[in-house]
Amino acid sequence: MKATARNTPPPDFKVVIPARYRSRRLPGKVLRDLAGRPLIRHACDNALASAADEVVVATDDARIAACVEGVGGDVCMTQGAHASGTDRVAEVAATRGWPDDTLIVNVQADEPFLGAADINRLAASIADADCATLAAEMTAPQGKDDANKVKVVADTAGFALYFSRSPIPAGEGAWLYHLGIYAYRGATLRRYAALPQSPLERRERLEQLRLLESGHRIRIIRTSHPHCIGIDTEEDLKQAATVLRRRPKAASSSPSPPSPFGRGLG
Repeated sequence: MKATARNTPPPDFKVVIPARYRSRRLPGKVLRDLAGRPLIRHACDNALASAADEVVVATDDARIAACVEGVGGDVCMTQGAHASGTDRVAEVAATRGWPDDTLIVNVQADEPFLGAADINRLAASIADADCATLAAEMTAPQGKDDANKVKVVADTAGFALYFSRSPIPAGEGAWLYHLGIYAYRGATLRRYAALPQSPLERRERLEQLRLLESGHRIRIIRTSHPHCIGIDTEEDLKQAATVLRRRPKAASSSPSPPSPFGRGLG
C-alpha cells in the first residue's frame, strides 16, 4: 500500500509493521477491538498518514493477513519462528529485495498512539547512527516498576547506554520510557538477522539489546508524546480505549488516509 505524504517529507523510507498472533502476554492482541477497529489497523492508519512511500504488514498468521488484505493492505507472509519483530522486518527486506541503503521504519503493531509525526521524525533522525528509536520522559512513579514498560538510559550525546524492564537509573528523578518504533538501514537489518540472540536480549526479552551487545549505536530521540500506551495487557487495552473516547470528536473521527485500492484502513 502507498502512504500519503503529510507536511515536509523526511528522506525516502518504508514502513514495516511486524504483527504476530501468539503474543505471550495478550494472545491475539493485534486483532483485538480498539474503538471499533482491530488494533493492527490503528498502526496501519498511522503509517499510511506518514511520508512513507510503502507500508507493509509482516505476519505469519492468516487471520492477521486477512484483516489487513480485506481493506486493501499490503501483507508479506513471513516465517513463524522469528525471535523478534526486527528479524521479521529483516525477512521482508530480503524478500522484497530492498537495497542495503533502504531506510526502513519498524512500527510495532501494538503502539496505536505512534502517529505520522513520530514516524516521520524518526526517519529523519538516523543519519549518524545504526538505529534510531523514540523515548518519552516519565516523571510520575506510575509504571516505573512495570516490566512491560521498557526504560532506557542514554549518554550525553543521545545514544542508548542500556534498555531494561527494570527501573533504571536508580534514585530520584525522571525515567525515559521506550516507545516501540525503530529506524534502520537495510544493511543494519541484514547484519542483525545474521547474529544469534545475545545473552542480554534473552535475559531482558528486548530485541534491541542484540544491536547494543554487538557494538551498534542506537540514537534516542526524545518525544513529548502525550499518550505513551503500548498494548501489552488487558488493562492497557482498556486504558487506550479510555484515551480515545476522551479525544475531541474531530480528532477521533478524522477520515483514514486513502489507499491505492480506493479506500482507507479505517
